[in-house]
Amino acid sequence: MKNRLLIIMLLFIGSVGFETFAQGDLLITPNRVVFEGRKQKEALNLINTGKETTTYTVSFVQRRMNEDGSFSIIETPDEGQLFADPYLRIYPRQVTLEPGEAQVVLLQFKRTAAMQDGEYRSHLYFRSEKDYTPLGTEKKDTLKTLAVELIPIYGISIPIIIRIGEVNASATLSDLKLEKKQDLSLSFTLNRTGNSSLYGNFIIEYVPLQGKPYKIGAMNGVAVYTNLNKRFLSIKLNAAPALDLKSGKIKLRYISRDDAKKQEVFAEAELEL
Repeated sequence: MKNRLLIIMLLFIGSVGFETFAQGDLLITPNRVVFEGRKQKEALNLINTGKETTTYTVSFVQRRMNEDGSFSIIETPDEGQLFADPYLRIYPRQVTLEPGEAQVVLLQFKRTAAMQDGEYRSHLYFRSEKDYTPLGTEKKDTLKTLAVELIPIYGISIPIIIRIGEVNASATLSDLKLEKKQDLSLSFTLNRTGNSSLYGNFIIEYVPLQGKPYKIGAMNGVAVYTNLNKRFLSIKLNAAPALDLKSGKIKLRYISRDDAKKQEVFAEAELEL
């Protein structure tokens, strides 16, 4: 029965075109939530893809995006950053899933008159509360033996974004450079302005002096949040060894996600070879 439920949930996820996010044995759909317009509710689908029954605690955390794309945990917002969690409700806040079992967590946005225009962001954190103590193990009261055990605690966080009133963002791409370390890659800077974040895909094409351009690199699901006005990136190129990158040019585009209502080019730039 549980296996059947898992298959049904996976078929449902594939049919609606949501993005999924998995880490450890937890699968979450969608992996990003945006409240804008009249939207007030979102259902998050959780599936335990592992072989053990696991309990997950659901809470909010605040994260700062760094210029290299990594995150730091913070308690007070940076300049230009607004936290979303005061206006959000979650139910339930703890779920226990058997192997193959699925459950829905409901997320609700409650707008208040005091909210200013702009973008609000917090991250919804799913923390594994597994009992890692082996069965049959008993605690021993002894000072003769000192043992240190490192226990991994798995967790997943997904961004929850609220947009109120007039929000806008624009992007430019600069400092394009080919780099050869172990692999050939294109490094560049993504610059952002405005009071909203951006989220999209990168496509890299090689444009020869003669003939049609063709794709030599890509990176999907790249965000730059409101606490940043620039982000440094590097994308590995899948160019064939025989490809001549000494002539022509490389074209880089930052575009909206494939599931966006209207495809949009956020920014583009070229590197002459």
